[in-house]
Amino acid sequence: MWAELGAAMPAAGGSYVYLREAYQYYTDRLVPFLFVWSTLLAVPLIMSTGMIKGMADYIAYFHPLGDWQTKAVGLTVLTVALLYRRIESIANVIRFLWFGMILTVALVIVATATDFDPSLAFDIPKHAVSFSLGFFSGLGAGLLIAIYDYLGYYTAAYLGDEVENPGYVMPRAINFSILGVCAIYLVMNIGIMGVIPWREAIKSTNIGTDALKAVWSHMGGVIITVLIVTTAFASVYAGLLGASRLPYNAARDHLFFSPFGRLHPRLRFPHVSLLVMGVVTAIASLFSLQSILNVLIAVSIIVQFIGGIGALVILRRKQPELRRPYHQRLYPVPCIIALVGWIYIFVSSGWSAIELALIWMVFGIVAYLIWARYERVWPFGPKEIREAFLEEQKDSATAG
Repeated sequence: MWAELGAAMPAAGGSYVYLREAYQYYTDRLVPFLFVWSTLLAVPLIMSTGMIKGMADYIAYFHPLGDWQTKAVGLTVLTVALLYRRIESIANVIRFLWFGMILTVALVIVATATDFDPSLAFDIPKHAVSFSLGFFSGLGAGLLIAIYDYLGYYTAAYLGDEVENPGYVMPRAINFSILGVCAIYLVMNIGIMGVIPWREAIKSTNIGTDALKAVWSHMGGVIITVLIVTTAFASVYAGLLGASRLPYNAARDHLFFSPFGRLHPRLRFPHVSLLVMGVVTAIASLFSLQSILNVLIAVSIIVQFIGGIGALVILRRKQPELRRPYHQRLYPVPCIIALVGWIYIFVSSGWSAIELALIWMVFGIVAYLIWARYERVWPFGPKEIREAFLEEQKDSATAG
């Protein structure tokens, strides 16, 4: 889905653009508005997992934090403060943090490979796979974490207007990202299980530290802990930086509340968007990691993933003449399989997460109606249908 739409509609915004183009025929600006609304919750939830698991848990290796929620909130405030500056001064920090992330992953893989025990890594209990209700319940719970690990594989689609030859680059960037993440996680996790028995690993709150400590003693644990904390900070730092631009762009396109489209008068960055996401991240940091993951996936599935499948189908029907450098193979079979899979994962997130996700969407619809009334757009005004990419395609053909 991402590969086809990203190649056909290369523009900044990714899902936001695809949903805008597809659902304008039926509900005008409602669905892209709900996507931005869901982002105001989903992105801070992702960032709060970095605060809780990546930073608070691993910092506790050096010193017990006690009230870790307060510390996580404090780390969020620090991150927002560091982002409160011109984008030009942030670029070098991002490069440094990216290098730290690569170094962290490489160290874990190399260290576990040097002391790998296959009998530990492949110690699979009898009847581990049995097609029972308990098995499918556990599989759903595992998929929630797996999907979280893969979040971001479609990031290239959000930078479509900055990609040269998107019809060639976009599908390959997305497919290689999926394969790359799969390879890294398989090698890293199998390596850890080959050092620490999985029955002990499931009880660990800082498994990276425990693995390096088992291989390279205390100093190895200290080094990797520092790197993991740095990597977690990098993910939160870069995530808040990029995500704060989405509500800003939507507001500038008259698809979201106008205050989000304001720039800081001196530093020239979307400070309202950044501050709102920072506040939501701080609040989310007060909850348990599992609760955050479940709500995060449930919220993302409703609009972004299931909505994205719908966008692909709608655009195939409404804009058949749109140039598509890449076509989803065996269409619509992958869409059907993906839809069933997303519904299964959505149900597996648990009723409390589902209820919160649905409540957030209801609030989003109410917010949209208030905004639409003020802006005098559908349903309080006429639908505004503009096939932006088709128009651009026709203009290019005419000019050629």
